[in-house]
Formats: sequence, C-alpha cells, structure tokens
Amino acid sequence: MIKYALQCDAAHEFEGWFGASADYDDQVQRGLIQCPVCGSTGVSKQIMAPAVAGTKARRAEPAVDPKMREMMMTAMGEVRRHVEENFDNVGDAFAKEARAIHEGKSEERGIYGEASPAEVKALVEDGVRVAPLPPAAPKKTDVN
Repeated sequence: MIKYALQCDAAHEFEGWFGASADYDDQVQRGLIQCPVCGSTGVSKQIMAPAVAGTKARRAEPAVDPKMREMMMTAMGEVRRHVEENFDNVGDAFAKEARAIHEGKSEERGIYGEASPAEVKALVEDGVRVAPLPPAAPKKTDVN
C-alpha cells in the first residue's frame, strides 16, 4: 500500500491509500478521488518525505478496524440518503440559493446541490454554513 498526501484545488489537505502508484493515476484521471471537505475532484499529490526504515523507533500506524470502517461507510450513506430524500436539490444554483437563504431573501429550508471550490470558499468566508455531502458509494466496477 502507498499513502499519498493529497491536496485539492481549494487547498484542503488529506491522505489517500492506494495499492500502487498506477492506481492513484488511474483513479484521479477518472475523477474518482474527491476532497472530503469540498468534494472537488481537482486533486494532486503533495511532496512527502519517504518512509525509510532506520534506527529510530517509529510509532506504528493504528490498524483500521473493518467493522468501524463499515459502520462509518453505512452512516455516510444514510446521511446522503436522508439529504437526497428530504432536502431540495437546487443543482448548480446551490451557492446562490444558500446565500439567499442565509440573507433571509429565500425560504429557510434544507438544500443540496453543486458549487465550485471558489463558491464554497466565498460562502464559508461570509459565514454561510455549508458542508460537503458524503460521496455516493462507487460502483464496484469503478474501483480496484
């Protein structure tokens, strides 16, 4: 497994694990890697120091509990499903409508849709509360 430090085009930093370097290249080319903060697929690798075995004791990476991972994936799917069933999908008008609701110019209600990283940044800077919708589960044919 290879761990990469990643960054989206809105400067959000996160990590990704891949079976091989070619897996990262393939997934980023197909737009399968998304920023967990803003959902942007404009993702790039960051400079990392290689993990080289030496004489200093290293702290072991915590093991990922498969049950915990499954629980989190289920919870994220339930959040997405709840939003899609109960909120208004405003599509690419999300930033405009979120701002209108925030300013009291539009009816107070739950909405979801799409916004560019720049639009999300502007909303956050202006105090509009937004959060990324968990991504839909990938189709088994789209992942390695």
